[in-house]
Amino acid sequence: MADLYDNVLNSVKYIKKSYMGDIDIALILGSGLSYLVEQFENKIELAYKDIPNFHTSQVEGHENTLVIGDFCGKKVLAMKGRFHYYEGYSQSDITYPIRVFKGLGIDKILVTNAAGGCNEDFKPGDLMLIRDHINFSGSNPLIGPNDDRLGTRFPDMTKAYDPQGLELMKKCAGELGFDVQEGVYMFFSGPSYETPAEVRLAGILGADAVGMSTVPEVIVARYCGMKVFGISCITNMAAGITGENLNHEEVIDTTDRVKSKFSSLVKLFIEKV
Repeated sequence: MADLYDNVLNSVKYIKKSYMGDIDIALILGSGLSYLVEQFENKIELAYKDIPNFHTSQVEGHENTLVIGDFCGKKVLAMKGRFHYYEGYSQSDITYPIRVFKGLGIDKILVTNAAGGCNEDFKPGDLMLIRDHINFSGSNPLIGPNDDRLGTRFPDMTKAYDPQGLELMKKCAGELGFDVQEGVYMFFSGPSYETPAEVRLAGILGADAVGMSTVPEVIVARYCGMKVFGISCITNMAAGITGENLNHEEVIDTTDRVKSKFSSLVKLFIEKV
């Protein structure tokens, strides 16, 4: 574990060659959601491939760039795209950036994703504020030896998503004049979409949306003592609900359609948090 600690320090050292100041909040932008970074001012952009010990994603809609800039009156760091468990990385690998963010002194993170709705009251284009999650991947990013310099051996997940942040996001949506959903996100490993039977199971277990990311990142963020906020863009209804086949193009199309609503919510939240 000494290697992991040293690796994090090396990544932090590299980033600090480009930016030495404080950072108020980190963003992880899921499939089709990275357009927010276009609105950053005074941007510094770092390719994942150049940052020591970072990986890269090969998935459409994930641009493999770390961006630091001014946004809504705050200094914000954003991941334009994430790595995924289904790409063959370990859950420790895909959550490595979270440890680096903590090393940079960041104590708040907003995670976003594209998700399939399994709550039949939802519709494509809805935004769901994440209240809680279910890890159905069969693994955990904290498996293995623990280094107490990085975090506690047994982190509490009772309030994985910050309750005050959830209430603030609801107020922001109200100020903007639109409704948002609220619910539980269930993490499947992917890359195949869930079967209709798995979607029914998710609903029985209390999930409102299903997807292939986010949960390992949240586990490590809480392990590091960070406050976590989460938003899912419901890009389609999950398998078996409408009878239609699923595809990644639909995910990208829906995120593009709701970009105005999504960006206005994120911007107001960052301004106020």
